[in-house]
Amino acid sequence: MEKRRIAFEDIYPSGPHYSRGVRAGNMLFISGCTANGSPAQDGSPMEQLRVVLDRITRMVRAEGGKPADICKLTMFVADPHKWHPFEGEQIEIYHEFFGDDYPVNTLVGVSFPMACIHIEIDAIAVLD
Repeated sequence: MEKRRIAFEDIYPSGPHYSRGVRAGNMLFISGCTANGSPAQDGSPMEQLRVVLDRITRMVRAEGGKPADICKLTMFVADPHKWHPFEGEQIEIYHEFFGDDYPVNTLVGVSFPMACIHIEIDAIAVLD
């Protein structure tokens, strides 16, 4: 199966040592996205969540998919207590991007190298 590396330069460019996305057949793997380089970079966790989900859904659309094609998200968060329980504004933001077609989602607490990063999300989509 052919694999194509994608930089997504106009959405959220890759770094020098990785691909932002890899397309393998009808599967799209998107590396971790943060709000860095956006107005939300120093914003609240929910502001960053909105930017990250926007970037991910735009990458999927750029490959001909739709948000409902996103099957798996992994959320790496600086403070799990700000993300669990999953309620309020967080649900509203997810509904804004996915409607009722939510992907599976894993929440992992981590330490980021920069204090301004609240969240990083990677994704897997299966495109029709």
